[in-house]
Amino acid sequence: MQTLAQPKAAPPAAAFDLRIMTGLTGILLASLVAGLNEHVTDIAMTDVRGVLSVSHDEGSWLTTLYEAAQVAAMAFAPWFSATLSLRRFTFGVTAVFMLAGMLCPLAPNLPTLYVLRTIQGLFGGCLPPMLMSAALRFLPPGIKLYGLGAYALTATFGPNLGIPLAALWTEYTGWQMVFWQIIPICLLAMAAVSWGIPQDPLRLERFAQFNWVGLLLGLPAITSLVVVLEQGTRLGWLDSPFICRMLLLGLTTLTLFMINEWFHPLPFFKVQQLARRNLTFSLITLGGVLVVLVAVPGIPAGYLAEIQGYRPLQTVPLALYVALGQLVALPLVSALCNFTRVDCRWVLACGLGLIAATCYLGSAMTSDWIRDNFYGLQMLQILGQPMAVIPLLMLATNGLPPAEGPFASAWFNTVKGMAAVVGSGVLEGLTTAREHFHSNTLVNQWGNSGQALSITPSDSEGLSALAEQIHVQAVVLASADVYQVMTLLTAILILFIPLMATRVYPPRPLAASHA
Repeated sequence: MQTLAQPKAAPPAAAFDLRIMTGLTGILLASLVAGLNEHVTDIAMTDVRGVLSVSHDEGSWLTTLYEAAQVAAMAFAPWFSATLSLRRFTFGVTAVFMLAGMLCPLAPNLPTLYVLRTIQGLFGGCLPPMLMSAALRFLPPGIKLYGLGAYALTATFGPNLGIPLAALWTEYTGWQMVFWQIIPICLLAMAAVSWGIPQDPLRLERFAQFNWVGLLLGLPAITSLVVVLEQGTRLGWLDSPFICRMLLLGLTTLTLFMINEWFHPLPFFKVQQLARRNLTFSLITLGGVLVVLVAVPGIPAGYLAEIQGYRPLQTVPLALYVALGQLVALPLVSALCNFTRVDCRWVLACGLGLIAATCYLGSAMTSDWIRDNFYGLQMLQILGQPMAVIPLLMLATNGLPPAEGPFASAWFNTVKGMAAVVGSGVLEGLTTAREHFHSNTLVNQWGNSGQALSITPSDSEGLSALAEQIHVQAVVLASADVYQVMTLLTAILILFIPLMATRVYPPRPLAASHA
């Protein structure tokens, strides 16, 4: 009879001092760079396509491959870090991530760039889970919420900062800098991690019970579903045999993967953790919140580019406004939630309410809106994002034993990665579908009104002007529809709070908790 391996206790936390703080800062920098690098090919796509002579459809796979590899890595990285040691693993994946970024602009052809971006996504996806694992392990209870706030920066600050930086490099230097911007930050992060994080011993005995079945099931499950979400709109969703096959593969292998994880003695995911009410609630709500937080910022950017003709650099202030605002808002919300008298569920409800208000006000947009009209909405989003994310992290991790930290990190980061992909897919798919619907409706209304008689087929200028007007109105109405859907989704998440979440208190030292 096989003896089930019991997970060893996590190594004892070292005294929190300057070295530990330096090491945590290094992991934070590496994690932020991974998020910053996520969508750089979207901004530099025109230049990349010109250099390599590729089509838009071929170029779209650069983002898809990166995203698929990144989300898959988030699921399995905590296991490898516990086996190889946090310092050794973080240093190694940061080095490979940086090296792949250095080589991307030097790729001689598209297949080579595909491989490099996949490698970069794979190793970049390993970095955010390390930040959560390190924060749960090293930070004293009294300041643990600030560490979770720093982790929240990977979901709110990094992606919003990546777009402005990529636009600046593309406009003023060259598209190569979009990839090379990570080099100095990665070098600094590696130095900080090497000096500041304690070196744990190797635990190679864990490979004796390595979960090969889970790896062989989990990788195709996650990557297939990401490909479906990323390429679904372009290929026509279920009208595409390729999308149908990938969806079937993803759902089948995901089901088998979860069954395997339940019974395996050394799993990547501890499915039994879902019995913890707050963890399950937090994962569900976090997924919904991140779908909204990814979809909503894309609406003004897409509208301003398509309708008002803004270049990427001209939309930079909106993303930069949100990114820099997080540096102020996140510590303040962490401090608020650190008060024992503050129920973090109310903070969560207020944050979701602000996000819902942002979406509701945005649904009133018209074709006259310019960049300045979105600043008020961005202010609400700056306040709402951390008020939604910090309480969820607190609800999920409070009272979690250190040995279970890697499992919680795997759950949270995989949900975070998948939610980001779902948000992008929902924004693109829903916008396209509603734009087509409104275009057809407007054309039918115009044809039935009798105004069609005023324009003859030979009147090319009149037909062109009419088509442009219909397109503008269709885009505006579709954008408003997306805002309305996001308002409804956020309202549903608010209703979940009294139904699922139980009160938790901010972490405190044992002596203080008995005082």
